[in-house]
Amino acid sequence: MRQEKMKSIIGSSIWGLLFFVLLLVGGASAQTNLSPGQIKFVRQGVRRFIFDDNQKILLAGLYPAEIIGMSAMYPTTFYSGFHPDIQVKNNQLLVMSGEESKTSFWFGGFNPFATYTIDLELCRGQGEMGFEFSNPTKTEQFFVTLRYNDQQILDATQKYVKDSREIISGTILTNSNGLNNIEGKIILQMLGSGFALFIQNDGLPVPVAQSDFAQFVDLRKKQYMQSFQSNLYLAISSGSVCVNQVESALNSGMGLADIRAITYEDGEPLLDQGRLWYTMSIRGRALPHHIQGVFSLNPTVFDLRFEGVILFDRGDDMLRNEVASHIFYDRNEKCWRGLTTGFSAYANPDEKKQLLAIESKTDPRFGFSVMRATPFGMVGDFEDPHVLYDSDVQKWRMLACENRNGYKAIMLESDDWNKNYQRIAGPVRNNSTGTSVQRVGDKRYCFSGSQDRKIYIYSYPDLRESGSLSMDLPPWDETSGTRVWPNVVQLPEAYPFRFVALMMDRFNYPELKGPNWTYGALYLYRGFE
Repeated sequence: MRQEKMKSIIGSSIWGLLFFVLLLVGGASAQTNLSPGQIKFVRQGVRRFIFDDNQKILLAGLYPAEIIGMSAMYPTTFYSGFHPDIQVKNNQLLVMSGEESKTSFWFGGFNPFATYTIDLELCRGQGEMGFEFSNPTKTEQFFVTLRYNDQQILDATQKYVKDSREIISGTILTNSNGLNNIEGKIILQMLGSGFALFIQNDGLPVPVAQSDFAQFVDLRKKQYMQSFQSNLYLAISSGSVCVNQVESALNSGMGLADIRAITYEDGEPLLDQGRLWYTMSIRGRALPHHIQGVFSLNPTVFDLRFEGVILFDRGDDMLRNEVASHIFYDRNEKCWRGLTTGFSAYANPDEKKQLLAIESKTDPRFGFSVMRATPFGMVGDFEDPHVLYDSDVQKWRMLACENRNGYKAIMLESDDWNKNYQRIAGPVRNNSTGTSVQRVGDKRYCFSGSQDRKIYIYSYPDLRESGSLSMDLPPWDETSGTRVWPNVVQLPEAYPFRFVALMMDRFNYPELKGPNWTYGALYLYRGFE
């Protein structure tokens, strides 16, 4: 009797254990078989950073409240026989001149990709103010200034002087309608081979001037960063100028785009310090003005943080502002690597757009970083590369876009991460942008934005069309473009949701002239099964 009862208990336990195992296997199988089209992405928040003081990395500044020993801290150069009266009063720099005077106040080194800001309290009378970038001997100078009368902006000018000879000089004013008085902030967004100049009183900064100057002087050359210095320039005919402070900083600009998660070599997202890490294009006016930014995010909240910028060195004494990069940390080689798109070629008619292999032994995510860049034969209209090592086939694979009557996704592979890629799939039939590869469950999928108001899903690696992403409140409406970057990321199981997507819209910044790729705002989505 006791033996029969024991057999019954054992039998029940075995069946119970088998049932539990089947539940686990079924759950794992459900997760394994989950397709991206079954995920519901729900919008959580939206932000647009517009020269945001909370999203900047300070380089230098002139702070009147800190001045003890003006002559040493902020050396002054007088370009006129008459010297103005200079005072530090009420934590402000006050410059008064009864006659014509021209004065420069040193405040920091020079970076051709920084944003320079004058926080102006007031100005009276007539004159000119702005920035002078020059070498210590003043034999080479680049000026960007606003001319005013009774606080009203009259003109914006640039001037490049070398060995006492004016190479360029003239107006760069682009917005003469309804200009506010010259007060508030004067914002100069330097963009390597060009710039945009803004005035901010109340509300959004208003673009008032712009220039492309690489044909006259290419400030991306290392010699300028190594020798030029930044100065507050005041040319007062008569009157006074009162300045709260002057700063130079790496800045998140007026729009962000081309969002891609930084990964490991196998394509898994880099989750470091509890944060996801992204490369994004800090927008200038057009091409080739954008700058490669790095941002981080705690995926459980919306605390996006600007971490740094990356420039690229091809070994020719110039730093280039390539964008649309994919960066990964190669754990086997203990090295940061990736691919980027050579958009800086648009600054020089003799250069060709191409993909570049990039590498750095030091962590490029923070502050101001430079990665070595090397061409590897993919010359032409290629964009948005995403690369990973597939250990199943022991190949490096790249998903990218190629312009064939519009950009279309293609898949390539190679034995090496940085050369000899051969096409194995594509082009797809749909317009493509922001191509990326990510896992959903334990399978890889390819994602692409499009002009079709859809985010397409493709199988990996053969690029068979597999549906589209399900989203509430997508980052577009009837008035805007839809070629966004999907940027889907799968999180570890410990998180309260398994998927997150950070996307941008394509609303350009208003009132800029000419070609304009200054989108966009950032949209955070969480994905639920």
